[in-house]
Amino acid sequence: MMKPFAHALALALALVAGTAAPVFAQGGPLRIDITQGVIEPMPIAVPQFVAETAGAQDMAAQLTRVIAADLVGTGLFREIPREAHISTISNFSAPVQYADWKAVNAQALVTGAVSTDASGRLIVKFRLHDVFSNGEMGEGLQFAGTTDGWRRMAHKVADQVYSRITGEGPYFDSRVVFVSEQGPKAQRQKRLAIMDYDGANVNYLTDSSSIVLAPRFSPTGDRVLYTSYESGFPRIYVMDVGSATRRPLADQPGTMSFAPRFGPDGNTVVYSVTEGGNTDLYSLNLASGQRGRLTSAPSIETAPSFSPDGSKIVFESDRSGSQQLYIMSASGGEPTRISFGDGRYGTPVWSPRGDMIAFTKQNKGRFHIGVMRVDGSEERLLTASFLDEGPTWSPNGRVIMFTRETQGENGAAALYSVDISGRNLKRVSIPAGGSDPAWSPLQR
Repeated sequence: MMKPFAHALALALALVAGTAAPVFAQGGPLRIDITQGVIEPMPIAVPQFVAETAGAQDMAAQLTRVIAADLVGTGLFREIPREAHISTISNFSAPVQYADWKAVNAQALVTGAVSTDASGRLIVKFRLHDVFSNGEMGEGLQFAGTTDGWRRMAHKVADQVYSRITGEGPYFDSRVVFVSEQGPKAQRQKRLAIMDYDGANVNYLTDSSSIVLAPRFSPTGDRVLYTSYESGFPRIYVMDVGSATRRPLADQPGTMSFAPRFGPDGNTVVYSVTEGGNTDLYSLNLASGQRGRLTSAPSIETAPSFSPDGSKIVFESDRSGSQQLYIMSASGGEPTRISFGDGRYGTPVWSPRGDMIAFTKQNKGRFHIGVMRVDGSEERLLTASFLDEGPTWSPNGRVIMFTRETQGENGAAALYSVDISGRNLKRVSIPAGGSDPAWSPLQR
């Protein structure tokens, strides 16, 4: 639902098409004109949160910086520099001097406070203010947790600000599992890693003794499926993220299994099996071990992804003579082709909203990340480079993360993200190279 604020309307419309230019009305609420112009980021002020207890100053400063970075990183907000502020916020409960924030052209204002209680818990409070309307946008909120979890609390505050202004779902309080890559191209070492959505807090789940590929989160974010070559052949494992314990999925001797993905029930896995020179899709019930064959064509079927309701699967296949995208019932049956443009299509991923499918496209020597409607209409290419591949959706379906690899002997893989409008392309900052990202749901 759109929020009942002109700010929310402006940014929500801008997010949908990427062609909305906000117009700032003098002395009045924000209005929106739909043009073919560039989106002008909303000016927002995020003064340093107030430290309400002794020793909370450093934590308040760090929290404020992460909140501002989350918002500015969307490309939808422009932070008013701290040195331009007329007012200072020294008391979280004191009335806001809205005239001072209008004077510096702030459209929205985030105020907050940080404290610790007797047990050492960190407490974060915040309010979001509509500067033009001289009032708050929704009620203030409070989060509490351990001091080690301060970044999560910062992401939670930023999520609330983002959602209230845009009307979109949150996504900052999430994680990404990926393949960390180090070393020269010919001797690349790969291991599973997990990080915050913005590249912070990288932790490693496996060592680099064997090649690992295609990690995928469970719907609850507590498990990861991935493919390992430690036996010399591709085999699927499921890992508990908290303990890093793992077990192989049941498979048949003489087969190779890969490209796994959870169903929305968290108990069903769909994946590819190569047996006797043929590659087909299978499903597996993790509780019962029951295995079912979903395709039986004399072609390669792989990279399956469930629809959010679990009723359908999108996958790639060369049954038509070239690599294309198909949709079929989750129980199998005759698939329907949905990709018909020039080039080859692969690695399809259903949006968490259910309305779009992201994919990799190869055409005329270039690779692209693109999106299309589930019927194949409205195809849009968001990126282009020597090698872009493997898209994954943010929990709210607004941002796509993917792998970009550079050309040549010294070419390296890195993680990038882009808004579904094609705007705000940027590299994710991580300690080393990375590939095969998979976004988690929001953390619980």
